[in-house]
Amino acid sequence: MIKAAIAGGTGYTGGELFRILLRHPEAEITAATTTSSEGTPVCDVHRDLIGETGLKFGKDIGNPDVLFLCLGHGLSREFLDTHDISENCRIIDLGNDFRLDGEYGGRKFVYGLCEADRENISKARNIANPGCFATAIQLALLPLASERLIKDEIHVTALTGSTGAGKKLSETSHFSYRDNNISIYKLFSHQHLGEIRMNIGKIAGIEPVVNFVPIRGDFTRGIFASVYTRAVPGMTEERYADIFRDYYAASPFVFLSEKGVSLKEVVNTNKGLLHVELHEGYVHISSVIDNLVKGASGQAVQNMNLMFGLPETTGLMLKGSAF
Repeated sequence: MIKAAIAGGTGYTGGELFRILLRHPEAEITAATTTSSEGTPVCDVHRDLIGETGLKFGKDIGNPDVLFLCLGHGLSREFLDTHDISENCRIIDLGNDFRLDGEYGGRKFVYGLCEADRENISKARNIANPGCFATAIQLALLPLASERLIKDEIHVTALTGSTGAGKKLSETSHFSYRDNNISIYKLFSHQHLGEIRMNIGKIAGIEPVVNFVPIRGDFTRGIFASVYTRAVPGMTEERYADIFRDYYAASPFVFLSEKGVSLKEVVNTNKGLLHVELHEGYVHISSVIDNLVKGASGQAVQNMNLMFGLPETTGLMLKGSAF
């Protein structure tokens, strides 16, 4: 069994990791740390886990095979500096500390977008898990980038659920604000733009211009990304669809739908669903994921599976909620 430890397990991504790993046939959670709930049973924090685990939050990670860092952005480096972690322990960071600069403390972090770099992920000792918006947007762009079909600016409008803002309460995550309301935030300046430009640019061989409008949605989970760019002359909708099907043919989680997609088709799953259309010289891609699963904890476990030589789907065949 893979011994897994979770640092920062009281938040949304930590909670999702508990739910997935407790049912993972090849892994067991041996420790979970927190700065706020030491000594508290995990099921007192994540109430849906009552009867499923007797684990309590502590301050020591022990000697795990893999460590998941579910800390606030900017805190993973501090954790590595202040904890004695074996060189044999693999690390998967769900924050943004190592996505752009993967060298730290003698460790090299590989950018963990599974559908883009399976081979290097399977060899890696340390993974920088992609951001949720970055995952949804890049799934829409990877086939175009791989075929060098990005020739113009990329335009993205994407809505995210309130869980994307984290567990800590703020004015814009409060029920009274979110309910029956949407709003734009971090216009053209979202923190995930850097990793999108870096990774897509590396694959496409260009420095892409990405115009990104993030929107707070009045729902809890999921990301719906509307992505479009100018089509290459001579390309048909059928040819674009074939490129997407071919690119994701080996993917167990990402699929091209012939019909339009919606959030309920992916919530609570590790799926990414895409839909491609051609309109008056523009190719448009709809991309939907669950921000906490494929956009965070599910993708982290998918990375773990690759690192330990397991099938990507192990522990991740999750039941969706279509109604």
